[in-house]
This record gives sequence, structure tokens and C-alpha cells, in this order.
Amino acid sequence: MKGKDMAALAPSTPTAKFVEGNLFRHVAVMSLTASVGLMAIFVVDLVNILYISWLDDHVLTAAVGYAGAVLFFTTSFGIGVSIAVSALVARALGARDADLARERATTGVLIAIGVGVLFSGLVWLGLRPVVALLGAEGAVAEATVHFLSISLLGQPFLMIGMTGAAILRSHGDARRAMMVTVWGAVVLAIADPILIFGAGWGLTGAAIAGILSRLAIAVMAILPILSRHGGFAPVSAVGLQRDLAAMAGIAGPAVLTQIATPVGQAIVTRLIAPFGEAAVAGLAITGRLTPVALGIIFALSGAVGPIIGQNAGAGRMDRVRRTFLDAILFMGLVVATVTLILFVGRAPLADLFRAEGMTRDLVYLFCGPLSLLFFFNGLLFVSNAVCNNLNRPFQSTVLNWGRHTLGTVPFAIWFGQVWGAEGVLVGQSVGGIIFGLVSVWLALRIIGQAKETAPERRT
Repeated sequence: MKGKDMAALAPSTPTAKFVEGNLFRHVAVMSLTASVGLMAIFVVDLVNILYISWLDDHVLTAAVGYAGAVLFFTTSFGIGVSIAVSALVARALGARDADLARERATTGVLIAIGVGVLFSGLVWLGLRPVVALLGAEGAVAEATVHFLSISLLGQPFLMIGMTGAAILRSHGDARRAMMVTVWGAVVLAIADPILIFGAGWGLTGAAIAGILSRLAIAVMAILPILSRHGGFAPVSAVGLQRDLAAMAGIAGPAVLTQIATPVGQAIVTRLIAPFGEAAVAGLAITGRLTPVALGIIFALSGAVGPIIGQNAGAGRMDRVRRTFLDAILFMGLVVATVTLILFVGRAPLADLFRAEGMTRDLVYLFCGPLSLLFFFNGLLFVSNAVCNNLNRPFQSTVLNWGRHTLGTVPFAIWFGQVWGAEGVLVGQSVGGIIFGLVSVWLALRIIGQAKETAPERRT
């Protein structure tokens, strides 16, 4: 599309494919393809912990669990940046401005590189106090620090890949966006057993395999942008300053919104640590299972964002509202189906991870009531997409932080005192019900306000 005047294009062209057609189908296709890509990111962690669990050492499994809470922070920064890039590129495409879309894509990748290197470096320098803050002690703490000191080197590659995939989704290129992280998972599936078992490197091998996987993700994200979507624009000081200002308005709140989740997870990890290594191992397994089993729900925010952004850019607020409601309907169907599958297969799933005792109890708890209650977290995800794409990112920030502080800490402590480690996870889920419902009310209110000020519908 480089150099073309997009104003002459019809809305049904790939650059503005969401401003007409069946919205439920758009939501389903974008969510399903984006979820495959997003799940592939978390499959990396799930496969790692699966192989580590086969070493039959609770210390190593718990170490990967603590490490996951830390890596989640850096991953969340990448998600926040990708949300901002996706929103702004989609708006430019919806407004038929290909040059602006390329400039914003370029700035987004540069931000991903800078933030990835800076934040991962800061975390790497403070690893020991961070790990201690999570409650890890002794051999578990040493194993966690060792694993993270290697794994963090690959996080900048992951951030580049996530931002690149977001740019592809903004263009409506769902298949190639999906394949970005699928290739990363393929690389991991090959490297993990070779390095962990073949080379006998154990935890070190798992960390190195993760780096190779994230490198593949970065490469596979950039290549189709260069070959299919006009590549990147030359960077000028004026253009960079303008795009940075535009992205900061979304990226800043989006990052703050995203890191609320790992903060909540870190709090839960700290609360469950006193119940022993088996409980932390169970939390590590369920924490990796959640985004894989419910990856479609995690993907909704990023997948629905371009649909909302393009329709908002075209002044079609009626379709924005319909997209939001269709996303909730789609999510309910997905959660019900996944919960049923997990419940039926809970025993073989626990056996796969060789889970026993408390570890097995937590896996069983996840494969039923906890996965069903995730519907309310999904409401929050979809509402975040509305806020981020309708210039109200601060509202999603407040909701997310409220959910992972006020909606987590008191409930997790209270239920934990009654039911132990299982109660901590139940309390975490119960708090999400309140904030999920509030987020729907807020999103509908924002859509209504935007409709009053939207430009006339384009024909």
C-alpha cells in the first residue's frame, strides 16, 4: 500500500475491512486467530514447566512459578505497547491514511525495542530482591534467579514480536499475526527437549530454549510487515516526536493497565508461598494453563481493538457498540465450552504434570469453578479494548488496578484463612465478578458518549 492514496479505496479492502460485514464473524475470526498467536506465547511457558515437572523436582517447578510472576511484568509491558500501536495504526487505516499508519508502526517498533531493553535490564539488575519479595527462599530462590538471569535476555525479542503482530492485526492480516507466535512455539517445542534432556542442561536449557523461541517470534513478526504491508517509514525527529506523543497517551495508561495483572499475580504468589513448594508448584501450573486454555479470552482485547478502532475512525459508533456486545456473547460461549472440556479432562491433565497432593488439588480447582469465573475477567478485557480505542485509556487503568488490588487482596486473604491455598485462588476469582460487571457499565457509557460526538457516518 506504500504511496497509494487510500481515500479512493472502498471500506471492504483489507486496509479497512472491519467497517462493513458481519461483526460477530469479525470478532470470532480475529479472536480465534489472535488467540492462537497469543496462546503460542504462553505455550512457551507451559511447555517449559511441563518438561521441568518431568524432572520430578518441586524446587525447580516452584522456581519456574516464581520466575513466571517476574516475566509476566515484562510481557505486560509488551502487551501495553502493542495495544497502543494497534489502536493508532487501526485508526490511521480506518481514516484511509497509509503513510501515517506506516509511521506509527515504525515508532511502535522502536518503542518496543527501547522499552524491552530498558525494562528487562532494570529487572535483571534487581533480581535477588525481587525474587525475595515474592517469598522464594533457599534453593528455590537460587534456582529462580538463575533461570531469570538467562530468560530476561529474550524478553526484548518478545516485545518486538508482540508489537509486530499487533501491526499485522491492525491491517486485518489475522493469519500472519497468528503465525508469528506459532513459529515461536514450534522453535520451543524442538529446542526444549534437546536442551533440557538431550544436552542435560535442565533449567538452563529451558531458559535458553525460551530465548531462541522469542527470537523467532521477533523475526516472523517483522518479515511480513516488510514484504506485505509497506514496511516501515523513515524516521524524522518531528515525526518521531509527534508519534511518541500520540502513543504515550495510550501506551502509558495501557502499560499501567497491563502491569496490574502481574502485580495481582505477584500478590497471589506471595500469599500462597507460606503453604509450601507444592502449593507454589500448583499455582505455577494453573498460572500457565490459564492463558493457554482461555487464550481466546486473553486475545479478545487485542483482537477486538482493531475492529473498534476502524469503525470509530469511520464514525460507525453503532457498529462499535454491536462489536462490544458480540464480543461478550462470543466470550460466554468460549468460557462455557472450555470449562466443560477442562472439567472432563482434569485427571489426565493433572497426571500429565505428575501433580500430587496440594499441587493436584489446585489443578482440579482450576479445571472447574475457577475457569468458569474467568468470564468476569473477560468482561474486563473487552471493556479495556473499548476504553483504549475510544481515547479513554485511564478508565481501563483504574479498573484493572482496582480489580488486582481491592478485587484481589482482601478476598484472597479472607478465603485463604478459611480454605488455605485453595482459598487464595478462590478469593482472587471472586473479586473479579464485581469489577467485571462494573467494566461493562463503564464501556457502554463511553460508547454512548462517543456516539454523541462522532463524525457523520461515511458512505
